[in-house]
Amino acid sequence: MKKIKKILVSVYNKSTISTLIKLLDAYDVEIISTGGTKKELEKNGVKVTSVESLTEYPSILGGRVKTLHPKIFGGILNRVNNEQDDEDLKKLKIGQIDMVIVDLYPFQETVEAGKNHKEIIEKIDIGGVSLIRAAAKNYNNVLVVPSLIDLNSAIDLIVSKNGCTEINDRLIFAQKAFNRTLSYESEIAQYFNHDSNDRISRKFNQNIQISKQLRYGENPHQEGIYYGELDKLFDQLNGKELSYNNLLDIDAAVNLIDEFNQPSFGILKHNNACGFASNNDLNKAWEKALAGDPISAFGGVIITNKHLSIDVAKNINELFFEVLIAPSFDNSAIELLKIKKNRIILKKKNANLGRMSFRTVLNGVLCQEKDLITDQNNINVVSNLNVSDTQMNDLIFASKICKHTKSNAIVLAKDNQLLASGCGQTSRVDALKQAILKAKHFGFSLNNSVMASDAFFPFPDCVEIAEKEGINAVIQPGGSKNDQLSIDYCNENDIAMIFTGNRHFKH
Repeated sequence: MKKIKKILVSVYNKSTISTLIKLLDAYDVEIISTGGTKKELEKNGVKVTSVESLTEYPSILGGRVKTLHPKIFGGILNRVNNEQDDEDLKKLKIGQIDMVIVDLYPFQETVEAGKNHKEIIEKIDIGGVSLIRAAAKNYNNVLVVPSLIDLNSAIDLIVSKNGCTEINDRLIFAQKAFNRTLSYESEIAQYFNHDSNDRISRKFNQNIQISKQLRYGENPHQEGIYYGELDKLFDQLNGKELSYNNLLDIDAAVNLIDEFNQPSFGILKHNNACGFASNNDLNKAWEKALAGDPISAFGGVIITNKHLSIDVAKNINELFFEVLIAPSFDNSAIELLKIKKNRIILKKKNANLGRMSFRTVLNGVLCQEKDLITDQNNINVVSNLNVSDTQMNDLIFASKICKHTKSNAIVLAKDNQLLASGCGQTSRVDALKQAILKAKHFGFSLNNSVMASDAFFPFPDCVEIAEKEGINAVIQPGGSKNDQLSIDYCNENDIAMIFTGNRHFKH
């Protein structure tokens, strides 16, 4: 355990600096600070040592040079109980600094505000980045807070340990620090490069500024960290901390439900919908979604796009689930659902998910725009048999779910209800057979149902299997050299088929 005795504070945004008072009230801590921060702290009655009094140099070049001095960086970078370092500190009268708090100049915000080049250049932070890197490098001895976003968690840490920190604590904050400087330097590089892919990489780098340590990763033996700002999307009303797998399922759930305007319920397991239904009566939508696969629904993630009343909540309460997401709730519904303290209840804010997705591969990152195409805008009836209004409604419903189902994917639906899906299969035939078997297992008749496929049929075998089960309408991208074989089979067996021209692979 290492006692915090001396803190260096250098922040651009002074609005939240009063939170430091909480720390000062409880512990005898010396504060060293630069001009504007020093004045703000002194307004709150805090005694502050100026950087200038330590360095014996004034702030120069209009504030461009303030902290870049051996008496500051020597205090941060010295190794405790190192004979050479101890001798240097004593000889040059340099005091040890135990904690560094920095808030960098808002470079990216200045760019996005449309400021001129000169103003943007002045928002490139030099001293702040150097302080963060120095303190993070010496995490053996120094706690670094690289952003005011991390200040409260740092204060909570220190208070919980009676004014001290441990090396593992300091290592976690050092990780945050290097992620922050990586992001900051990338923003600057992108501005100078003017690369056409800036908007993709900038979004990724913005996300890695803010991190949260998770209980573990996908499995208990794996570490996990979330980078992002979840509180901009949800208010958590109840339950334990979100896990790595919770976050994956929640992401899948929100992306899926955003496809639908009609009142809908979805139930997801392992990022795929095991139940989904739309109905103007939200209670019926819930009942039909649950009927799709009541076994898989156990322990799943539930989402709706409409206000959750106490009547619907009573029905949901009968099921064991991990997460429930809705845009709003009856107060009585919240109280009922809170009976089980570990249930995660999220109120979804009116904020959209980003348009980009990121994935690590081969020590690198793949970036792409999300699949945002809606098939209802790309309809081409290729069969002789036209599509009825009821069929069209079900086909669009099925295609939306199929788009968010792991490839190879087949979705079977009827009356705005997911009957079954085949997902993550190595062949489209296997995906269809899996869906058929599952639908029958839960007592569904496939007569007059519809089928959606995320990619074209290379052979007519899938439509042959579907027709024998009573499926009478199909929606698929088309594009196979053997498309005509599938079309011919549909025409010979009174099946309607739609091409969309849009493949929806989801790996």
